[in-house]
Amino acid sequence: MEITNFLKNHFRHFNAAALIDAAEGYKSHLDSNGKMMVTLAGAMSTAELGISLAEMIRQDKVHIITCTGANLEEDVFNLVAHDYYERIPEYRDLTPQQEQDLVDRHMNRVTDTCIPEMEAMRRIENVILEEWQKADQSGEQFFPHEFFYKILLSGKLESEYQIDPKDSWLLEAAKKNIPIIVPGWEDSTLGNMFAGHVISGDIKNVHTVKGGIQYMMFLAEWYTENAKEDSTVGFFQIGGGIAGDFPICVVPMLHQDLQRDGVPLWGYFCQISDSTTSYGSYSGAVPNEKITWGKLGIDTPKYIIESDATIVAPLVFAIVLGQ
Repeated sequence: MEITNFLKNHFRHFNAAALIDAAEGYKSHLDSNGKMMVTLAGAMSTAELGISLAEMIRQDKVHIITCTGANLEEDVFNLVAHDYYERIPEYRDLTPQQEQDLVDRHMNRVTDTCIPEMEAMRRIENVILEEWQKADQSGEQFFPHEFFYKILLSGKLESEYQIDPKDSWLLEAAKKNIPIIVPGWEDSTLGNMFAGHVISGDIKNVHTVKGGIQYMMFLAEWYTENAKEDSTVGFFQIGGGIAGDFPICVVPMLHQDLQRDGVPLWGYFCQISDSTTSYGSYSGAVPNEKITWGKLGIDTPKYIIESDATIVAPLVFAIVLGQ
């Protein structure tokens, strides 16, 4: 409880207090037999959020995840190529020529961190292409995360791990077979690679990898089965964008488009974001706006922490984990 005690002693006002309230609300939701969805936008995997998120998964504090295609793949990139990553603390001072020097070395920069193309991206492409082609040739279709589950659980990559595997959130999710929703997977490095292999003829059926509509159909059934009046599903949103916008809409879809009765609203909501409302940003919208869209209710516990998710999320998780 050392971290929790420190935070509760020092984090007393403004966004600091909101962090404490949101974490306590998270715990109360789980204590009430609720389940929790965590959504990952931004570059949380490259920020190594897996160090804390993997433990949340191990301790059954997370029951379903929605993430961008980038977060799905970048956790595995980090798992097998961490030693080749380069950190550039002075990234704000880079000249265009220095940026060109990085691309010439096949180093793709995400803020202060460069992902090595050959050691990370191409290495995973070679492994997952085998699974894509195997499914394609047998006429099977799988979701993007299911292909990753296959290669992780097969042990093919174990000899190449460069971090402690307990810090890979995707590996922990695979072990527990946690549902993952990946809307817009096409907007990712491997999504681009898949498109290239379809264009070149290496893969015949573009639907070998299932897409967003099928993900929404899956989520609709999962939510219907798991959200009950006495055991609701909470929504913990890290960042904005499609990772949050896509899954939260399953509730109004069930109500308005499928006309299903007795489906509860989301039972908890928290968003960590630095986006602001004043630009018409949905990601920056305060939680009350979601009431008007049939996603949250008047009495739904609602929290917004306007801060850097790479700082805030591990602290919230520490409180939930009782650290």
